Parts: sequence; structure tokens; C-alpha cells
Amino acid sequence: MKKELMIAGCCILLSTLGAVAQMTLQHLLTENLVNPIGIDVTTPPRFSWQLESSQRNVQQSAWEIKVTEGKNLVWNSGKVVANQSVQVPYGGKTLQPATRYTWQVRAWDNNGRVTPWSSPAFFQTALQNANAWKAQWITPGFTEDAENRPAVLFRKAFGVSKRIKSATAYITSHGMYEAQINGQRVGDAYLTPGWTSYKKRLQYQVYDVTSLLANGQNAVGVSVGNGWYRGYLAWSNNKNSFGSDIALLFQLAITYTDGTTELVVTDESWKSSTGSIRYTEIYHGEIIDTRQEKTGWTKAGYNDAAWSGVQTGNYSKEVLIATYNEPVRKHETFKPVKVLTTPGGQTVLDFGQNLVGWVMVKAKGQAGDSVIIRHAEVMDKYGYFYTENLRTAKATATYILNGKEEQVLEPHFTFFGFRYIQVEDYPGEIKPENFTAVALYSDMAPTGNFECSNTLLNQLQHNIQWGQRGNFLDVPTDCPQRDERLGWTGDAQAFSRTATFNFGVNNFFAKWLHDVAADQRADGVVPFVVPNVLGPDAGASTGWADVITILPWNLYLAYGDKRILEEQYKSMKAWVGFMQNKSRNDLWQTGFHFGDWLFYRPFDDNDGKAAVTDKYLIAQCFYANSVQLLINAAKVLGNTEDVSTYTTLLEKIKSAFAKEYLTPNGRLVSGTQTAYVLALQFDMLPESLRPQAAERLVQNIKNYDNHLTTGFLGTPYLCHVLSRFGHTDIAYKLLLQESYPSWLYPVKMGATTIWERWDGQKPDSTFQTPGMNSFNHYAYGAIGDWMYRVIAGLDTYEDGPGYKHIKIQPHIGGGLTKAAATLKTYYGTASSSWTINENELILEVEIPANSNADIYIPAVNAGDIRENGKAISEQRELQVTRKDQYVVVKTGSGKYRFVTAAPGETKK
Repeated sequence: MKKELMIAGCCILLSTLGAVAQMTLQHLLTENLVNPIGIDVTTPPRFSWQLESSQRNVQQSAWEIKVTEGKNLVWNSGKVVANQSVQVPYGGKTLQPATRYTWQVRAWDNNGRVTPWSSPAFFQTALQNANAWKAQWITPGFTEDAENRPAVLFRKAFGVSKRIKSATAYITSHGMYEAQINGQRVGDAYLTPGWTSYKKRLQYQVYDVTSLLANGQNAVGVSVGNGWYRGYLAWSNNKNSFGSDIALLFQLAITYTDGTTELVVTDESWKSSTGSIRYTEIYHGEIIDTRQEKTGWTKAGYNDAAWSGVQTGNYSKEVLIATYNEPVRKHETFKPVKVLTTPGGQTVLDFGQNLVGWVMVKAKGQAGDSVIIRHAEVMDKYGYFYTENLRTAKATATYILNGKEEQVLEPHFTFFGFRYIQVEDYPGEIKPENFTAVALYSDMAPTGNFECSNTLLNQLQHNIQWGQRGNFLDVPTDCPQRDERLGWTGDAQAFSRTATFNFGVNNFFAKWLHDVAADQRADGVVPFVVPNVLGPDAGASTGWADVITILPWNLYLAYGDKRILEEQYKSMKAWVGFMQNKSRNDLWQTGFHFGDWLFYRPFDDNDGKAAVTDKYLIAQCFYANSVQLLINAAKVLGNTEDVSTYTTLLEKIKSAFAKEYLTPNGRLVSGTQTAYVLALQFDMLPESLRPQAAERLVQNIKNYDNHLTTGFLGTPYLCHVLSRFGHTDIAYKLLLQESYPSWLYPVKMGATTIWERWDGQKPDSTFQTPGMNSFNHYAYGAIGDWMYRVIAGLDTYEDGPGYKHIKIQPHIGGGLTKAAATLKTYYGTASSSWTINENELILEVEIPANSNADIYIPAVNAGDIRENGKAISEQRELQVTRKDQYVVVKTGSGKYRFVTAAPGETKK
């Protein structure tokens, strides 16, 4: 008997150990980053991890974190009973600046089982304040060429006489910089220090350069180009938006194995000169004369006797901030897919994808030979290289060869939006293998994807993702190719929810929102563009300024990031306060507004179907929406007084809207699609009138033969409103429409990104007005959000943001036979995939550990549904209810496969 009990006990123990072995902690993040170097700790850093288990219904019940600095324990949380595994704040001793910390975590599940300690992760703190900078700002010691303004080179030689334990470089500049130590590039970031509102916030980067240093003599060299700081910005071709001086701030902290430290800093001992980059502008490109390259200038032993000295500058260090988001890095590369010859005899290479970055060129020729690379997004109908839509941007890279060995050439402080390049003066035969297009964008982790049985929709998804890649270069730009490339606030808010599906943009947008708040006027006005280079009066347009309320809330929904609401709450209130102050009788009917930008216009706008929406009607809707989002944020943050105050205000705003814009018969004074979409999306109408308003919207769409007429402000909500009010079939018709205006019209025309206009290229292959005709403009890609959340049915609840509580509710239709969405959340992978197979609907779902879900299955009754081959009524772990035409299954984590009869209209 004892023997049997011992055997049974061993079996139970082995079973338990096996279950524990299947449960691990992975993907440790500090401030949403993997092992970040250089994070500000003015607020406690936050830790996240993923609980991974092959079992179902795994929830975290407790966690324990320990943080060490070397061998010293600085925090042991002890066992904390909580299911929070995302953005858990540090709670230990005060963290020291410029210090590396290691942390580990373990967790308990809902059955009391504990994981092993995770593998160690680390984070390194940044410099604490301006006083920690011992470096001085330096500027060139020579008189610059005021017309061409070549990039400036700074260098310094220094010695290392002891064994190095670690070395960290802190670098920033006025202008864009690239640094090398001993001939090796520092880091893999480009366009540094990035773009911020420099006079208020200037980022610096932190690099571990231990491996770059050597015993004996060393050298550091930093080249600095104009960049956003003093280069040409905006269509008026203004320069020096933030200052006229190139400047460098560099601090190298060396720690030796004997415990001593040493600093190498910018001061009057540095040298300055110019080199091969003779001209550099973001819009216009670069001229690089490799004959003037100062070979070896970043290495020890280089003779810099002929170089000039430097001057020290008294520029502010109070504005310095550590980089918060991942920098711009190199990503995909492309080889030409076609070699074209224009009717004029020019050679053009087609890379097959509209992208943002530059082209690496291999060339060998005589000294003084040049290679000229011009960039364009499209070819015209006659086969010519088309650059008129770039306006004044020259978008040209010019290289002058040195006549020596084969050279590999690329720019440094510029970028281009292009699919095609025109190659001029190339010595020898133009071979495709000598040209490589390199995509540059902020290093956002790919997190989501949507695909379905319709190849055109899959191409649309591809275009949306590449539009995001090309316009997320440290700031969310409107376009990447012409003389603009600015952080337009309206574009960003319209696309923000879609952006959170495709890539990890929490830190990207949080960084930018800090600049939005910094550039916000004292009276609450939010600029049209951020960083604001258009002036203090360029702001306060409805739907643009509302980025200050819409974007923080969307980030909270996508990532469960409460801190973003805390940081932006004051700015949210200020913007609402501005609208309130400008209102009379609770109506906001003053000021300039872009309105429903680039909405569809019939040929002459006089055919009786003009889609012009009253701008003040739009303003009233967004006013109400911002107040609602402020109320939402106040609830999350526990500001009950504000909840009450703004709830009362919201009721007045909606009442005023009804009196001003709603007829006694329930019609809106603007009968456009956008008017009805916004009124329904933001609940501006009495509940009893909403169904008939939705019907009027549907009738309007039918009047346009199932085409949309919405612009930047109406488009993001159009299909959502239709689905909400039971018209998903109409939403599908809009989405699948292939003729102009529609989402698929550009796809049929060969687009590989989203266009600025519905008809950037007309059916006869001519182009819209070149004054405003970008072929890489992500705003209309906002439909991606509907594809993820409605077609595939993958969404998050407000009461469990960040996909803590997941909603799976696919909407089957449009003739699709399958659709799938996958998303890497902070908890793990969540996915929803449905397939129509003969007369069966197969719904496959994945819910990550420590999350739960409501799964909506279109079925007549629960008895028709099988999960993993068994009737769902036989599975006690599944809670089954019914809502409308769906059977709702409540469940925890795991992978599920539901099979039921296909909806009637989809049966074969």
C-alpha cells in the first residue's frame, strides 16, 4: 500500500513539475524596450513580461521581481499578489544615473504553481540632469560656406592606459550626426538625434562603446549635417527653423577594471574641418565628393595639424532628454525589378516598392566622374520619370568619384520617398546588381498582420503597412518625398488605431506626444504640425488638434498604458478648455478648420451630390468626442470631479448640436456621408434617431453607386459606423469597390503604398494637381483598423485594455472565404482566423496567457458548435451565453478551434 502511495505521489509530483516546466516567463521589457541603454528615471521605470504556457486558462496570480546592480540587491519586491504583468513600476531604492541594473521576475499562476526565475534582463539609466554633462557644446572653428553648408567634422584623439571595464558614449547635436570611434561606426541608428521641438526637448543617444576602444591611442570623429535643426523645412523653403549653428555635445564615460573612471568630452581641445559631404539637405539630397574624403580621420594617428580648432557654445543643456523610442534604423533592401528607358533615353530603375530611405550604389570610374541619382514615386503615362509632385524638393544624390577602387556610395543626412530612380552620368554599364534600395524607418517591432482570401485586400494591407513604414521616421510625417514631410497632427490621429495593430508604436507615439504637449500654446491650441515649424498661429483646427485627446486614448486601449493618460491629461484638458472658451451657447463656430480634408469631389461639384460637410458641424462633433475622451481618461485616473464636470458639459454640447444641425424630421443640415458618420460615431443624435440616420447614410452611399465620399476626418469611422448599425454588408461593398473613389482603386492602379488623394492617378493615367499629390500618405489607410477589428474580429475591451480582455467577433461577408488577424500583444500572441469550408465555418482563436476573451461565434444555437471535436456544452471550462445572432463563449488563454454551420449567405 505504501509502495502504491509512493508511486502515485511521484506521478503527481512529476505531473506538477511537467506543468511548471511548460510555464515560463519570456520577452522581458523595461519601459516597453528590450534591454534599453539610457532611460530617464524621473519616474519609476516599468517592467513587463509574458507568461507562456501550453495549457489553457492560465492566469497570473502573483509576481516577484528582484533588481540588482552588480552584486548588490537594490529591490526585492517579495511575492506580490496581483495579475499585472504589464508595466509594473519599480518600487525599490533610488536608481542612480548612468548605471546598469539587472532584473529578473518569477510568477505564480492561478493554480499556485510558480515559474522558474526568468533569464536576466537589464536596463541602463541615463544622465540625471544638466549638471551631469561635463561636456561643452562645440561649434566649428572656421567660417562656414554659407551657401552650401557642408557637413562639419569634429575629432579628438585620446589615450587609454588601463584595462577597460565599460565605456558609454552620450551624444547629441544641433543637426544630424554620425559618430565613429577608431574607424568603427557608433551604433546602428540613423538621422540622429531625431526630430523634436529642439528648443524645448533635444534628444541624446546613449551607446555602449566598450568594444570600440583599445589600449593606447584612440580617436573619435563625429560628422554633423544640417538635418531638421537648420535645414530647409516646409514648402516656403525656410531654413534655420531651430537655429543657425552646427554644434556637437559628446561625453564618453570610461570605467576601468580598477574602479577608476575617466571622461572624454567635447571642449576647446577638439578639432574641426569639412570632408566629402559638400551639401546636405533633407529635401534636396546630398552632394558627396569622395575626392575630399579625409581618409582615416576617425582613427588614431591621423594627422589633423591642418584642421581648425573649435569654439565652445553656451547652448542649453536643460532641454536634453534621453531617447525614449527606438531610433531610425536600416531595414529591408530591394534590388531593381526592371530597367526602363524613357522616351528621352534616360535610364530608370524600378525597385517594385514605394519606400523611404536611399539607394546604395557601387561604382568605379575616373577621379571627378559623377553619379547622379534622382528619385520619384511614379512614372507618367508616357513613360517619363515624374517629379512634379515633389514640388521644390530636388531629391537628388550626387556622388563624385575618387578614381581609386570600386566605391560603395550612400547618403548620410537625408532620405527620399521613391520607387524609381533615374541614373545619370554613371561610368560604364548600368547593372541592377550595383544598386540596392535601403528602407529607413523607426525601428518599430512588427506586431500585427491581416490577410484574407481576397488578393486585392491583401495588397491593401501591404500598402497600409508600407505607408506606415515610410512615414514613421522619428515623427509621424504626412509624406516622405516632397518639400513637406511634417508631423501633421490630423493624419496621425486618423491613422493611430491602425498603426497600433501593424507595429509596436507605444514609445514612438509617446515620444511625439511629449512634443505635442511642448508645442501646445498656453491657451490650449494644438499646432497643425509637430514639431511646429509653421508658427504659433498655425493651429486649433478641429480633427487636427484633437490628436491631443484621441491619440493618448488609442494608446491606452492598445497597450493598457495608464501613464500616457497621466502625462497627457493636462494637455487634454487645455485643448477642451480652448474649445469651451471659443464656444457660444455651447456651439463651437469660430476659427479656421481644414474640414473633411480631401473628400471626394465630383467633376464640378455642381451635380447635386456635392460632399461638402459643414466645417462647424464637424467641429462640434470633434469637440464632443474630445470631451468624451477626457471623461474616459478621468475615469481611468480616478478624477471623479472632472468626470462630473465634463459629463455635464458633454450633454450641453450634444444638445446644442441637435438644435443647430438637426431638423425636426431628424435630418442633418449637411447630408453628407461624413456628417452622418461623425454624428453617429460620436453619439451626437438622440438614440431614437440613430437608426434612421444610419439608413440615410446607407442611402447616400447607394446614391454614389456604393462609393465613399469621405475625407481625412470621416474615413476612419465610416465602416465602423455601418457595422455598428447593422450595415456591415454595405461596409463590405465600400471596401471591395474597385472604381474611383475607393480603397482598392489605387491598388488596381498598381499602388504599393496609400495615396494622399483618392485619385492621385486618374483612370486615364494622368495625375492630380502636382501641388498636393503624394503617393505615400497613410491617412486613408485607417481602414486597416476595421479590417483587423471587424472582418477578422480581433479587438480589446475598454475594461481590459491592451488585450488583457480580448473581444473576438468576426463579421463574415463580402464573398470572403477566409480572413485572419494576428497581433503580438504585451501578453503574447492573440489571433482570430476564420474559414468557410464547404458548409462549415471554422473559427480558430489564440488567447495569450494572463488574458481572457469573449468569443462571438455566428451560429443559430450553441448546440451546433464543436470545439476541438467536442460539443461546447460538454466543456466545463467554456462559459456559453447568447447575444443577438452570436453564441458568446467566455474563456481564458489557449488555442481554440470552433466549428459550426456556415452562415446562410456564405454556404456553397
